[in-house]
Amino acid sequence: MTGAGGLRAYVAVTAAYWAFMLTDGALRMLVLLHFHTLGFSPVQLAYLFLFYEVMGIVTNLSAGWLASRFGLTSTLYAGLAIQIAALVALAGLDPAWPVAASVVYVMAVQGLSGVAKDLAKMSSKSAVKLLAPDTDGALFRWVALLTGSKNAVKGVGFFLGAAMLGLAGFRASVIGMAVALAVILVAVALFMPKGLPVGKKGTRVSAVIPGDPNIRALSLARVFLFGARDTWFVVGIPVFFYGVLSDGTPEGARRAFFLIGGFMAAWIVLYGAVQANAPRLLRRTTGTTGATVPASRFWVGVLTLIPALLALAAGLQMPGLTAIVVAGLLAFGAVFALNSALHSFLILAFSRSDRVTMDVGFYYMSNAAGRLLGTLLSGVSYQSGGVAGCLGAAALMSGASWLAARRLEALHVAADAPRSL
Repeated sequence: MTGAGGLRAYVAVTAAYWAFMLTDGALRMLVLLHFHTLGFSPVQLAYLFLFYEVMGIVTNLSAGWLASRFGLTSTLYAGLAIQIAALVALAGLDPAWPVAASVVYVMAVQGLSGVAKDLAKMSSKSAVKLLAPDTDGALFRWVALLTGSKNAVKGVGFFLGAAMLGLAGFRASVIGMAVALAVILVAVALFMPKGLPVGKKGTRVSAVIPGDPNIRALSLARVFLFGARDTWFVVGIPVFFYGVLSDGTPEGARRAFFLIGGFMAAWIVLYGAVQANAPRLLRRTTGTTGATVPASRFWVGVLTLIPALLALAAGLQMPGLTAIVVAGLLAFGAVFALNSALHSFLILAFSRSDRVTMDVGFYYMSNAAGRLLGTLLSGVSYQSGGVAGCLGAAALMSGASWLAARRLEALHVAADAPRSL
């Protein structure tokens, strides 16, 4: 699809993805802060998100095949519908249940949400590969805009979730989001233009494993990149900030909710803004696919230094530690966004149009694996080593991503010539 039709389809796909990510960000903060106030430990909080990431791995391995078999619009709509079902199910949680039952129930519901998220993400990113104009720089600009704007919307969702928890409570918040998302699903289904691939009956399940070593190496780097973020992002830093900001009273808890939600929202909005502008910020070092590979290696090296220095500051209990951590994590977000944008371009550049859904699905399976690893480390490292241990583990994960990215050095030449930014 080209021209105005392609642009309309891109706008429709982006709108659906925005709606999903707004609720996804809000739900994460609702679950994290609600159960923290109920007395869950950092490790128990991490458990709540484990099945979300496990199902993300499973979904991404199969989602590429499902999209090839049934079409991109089908998997996009399925992602939105499953998220609605997860929100409705979460509203049925009974505060009187024992902790173990609550954990198991929320893990299962979060698993549904994990399926939904990765169906929506894979469908949207794959559609960009097929809809972007065949001109220099268009693919990088379109994918950067989709991903960057999505993260800005998700950041708003983080603040929205924390604010709703303080103002309306847990159950009313999730029911309200389910209703809003249902309305958006109907609207997108009515106005989505035709033209996206409808699926091929002969697609084999075994085809989901990529043969391109570029894609396998990039996917490994992606595992550790997102592991580095979620090692501090999921449990450690929100719990650390809650301990600093809350005085134990209900008013103090509400104030902490707003401030934590505000920081998490600002972090993701910054991340999204930098990611959306990555083609402009990196244009001098990313003229071709071959030039983008060393750029991705350089920026993950920069990224590794930030949590390492923050862990040192925390270990030394430097004066003004909270302000140092805030500033350092905002810097981490900006550099992380550049890395993520480079990866998002490279996976689409390396993928062939006839198997883009499967390559993108495999790549985002690695994304989910990294988030799973980071989620596990977030609770364990914070409970065992505090904020210094959490940030030190993040530095190790980022360093592992740098090592994995080095494997692209010998591989990028073959993919260089026909694929310019």
